[in-house]
Amino acid sequence: MVTHERELGAGGRVRIAGVDEAGRGPLAGPVVAAAVILPWTRPIDGVRDSKLIPPAEREQLYHRILEKAVAVGVGIVGARDIERINILQATIGAMEEAVSRLSVPPDALLIDAVPLPRLPLLQRAIIGGDRLSYLVASASIVAKVVRDRLMDDYHVRYPRYGFDVHKGYGTPAHLDRLARYGACAIHRRTFRGVPGEGTPRVS
Repeated sequence: MVTHERELGAGGRVRIAGVDEAGRGPLAGPVVAAAVILPWTRPIDGVRDSKLIPPAEREQLYHRILEKAVAVGVGIVGARDIERINILQATIGAMEEAVSRLSVPPDALLIDAVPLPRLPLLQRAIIGGDRLSYLVASASIVAKVVRDRLMDDYHVRYPRYGFDVHKGYGTPAHLDRLARYGACAIHRRTFRGVPGEGTPRVS
């Protein structure tokens, strides 16, 4: 998983950041992006696409990544902004924010699928990057853990929706709760399956 890292390293790039997001598809909650600079020549065992990792293992890897990282940045864009600018632009904005929050400036980016043309950095947008790049996979783990924790917090505020289980994705149980209770303040009302502006909103 370090082919892209090796190629950039051979070109003299030292501080390579992996960038990925979590939460493009859900009906509720924010989209969260992470940017991670790690020493990629000695990868952490077990790092892979966050979607393939059980939650308990993902938490362990998250802590190991934070321990070994040169720098980590996180960007978050909430449901109202997702409605206003669309999910692609929200994802780009979250990724840009994550990169801007790195305490050490990167000299290259490896990104999962989405190019960031407003950032004047050498970058590669890799389709399936969380499966093909160690640094992107590391960023995917950080983004997923941060977002899942946010959704757990939202569950405390809106317990009848089950956010602690489905994390806002459009599962049958979540759609059933939406049909029964309407949308709450963190639902994305421009997404199919979410009641629109004319329906009650739980605040």
